[in-house]
Amino acid sequence: MADIVGVAGCGRMGAGMLANLQKAGFDARGFDIRPRPGAGQDIDAFRDGLTTLITVVRDAVETDAVLFDDQAIVTAAPDLHTIIICSTLSPNYVKALRSRVPSRIALIDAPMSGAKVRADAGSLTFMTGGDTSAVLPILQAMGTVIHNMGGYGAGMTAKVLNNLLAASNTAMTRLVLDWADAAGVAEDKLLALIHTASGQNWLASGFNDIEFARDGFAPDNTIGILVKDIDAAFDIAPDDRTDLPKAAQATLKTLAPRTRP
Repeated sequence: MADIVGVAGCGRMGAGMLANLQKAGFDARGFDIRPRPGAGQDIDAFRDGLTTLITVVRDAVETDAVLFDDQAIVTAAPDLHTIIICSTLSPNYVKALRSRVPSRIALIDAPMSGAKVRADAGSLTFMTGGDTSAVLPILQAMGTVIHNMGGYGAGMTAKVLNNLLAASNTAMTRLVLDWADAAGVAEDKLLALIHTASGQNWLASGFNDIEFARDGFAPDNTIGILVKDIDAAFDIAPDDRTDLPKAAQATLKTLAPRTRP
């Protein structure tokens, strides 16, 4: 039976992932509860013959809806044999999925990094947990770097830790740019300096290309997702050393839209 790959959640990241799967020759289809270019809203058509599911929805609530509740793909797609979890979620939630999904269905956690610009380009970085040998061609169609972090759940653990750093860098980069404005230092000159100095970070170096770099906080945008991702990291915090992450989270919540100079 030919493999049919489905991408559930075709927003900022999923749309580019779906397009690159199709470009690579996979029989790939998309589903979203919202109208999205290239994605359908007919769940019956999406589930028909589906063998590999990629979830790129926002959070655990939406993942539950896709897998067990509203879309019920786990029980209503009889040909399904593999689920690839690409959303950024609590590692504890992801590990608990193993007892909720029938053992005949392989579970792989493969969250990604790179934002929309790299999802569109097919150059994402994946952090995976579990046996990815059967799905490597699928991941390689969407990304250029794949780090296998260990057993199932290890990829998600690595991702929330990576995003904790990304959220902190985002919060502090935006803060120093605001301070630079107040002090009369040109944004473009400061960003050029940061790129070649000890403050270098992904957001600052890609500030003009990363689509959310100038966004203000909103619960449903990427800044809001970073706030959510910090909560996912708290879920595995080994002790009470959360003051700095909480400060970054609070800073992200205060961000206003930033216009180009």
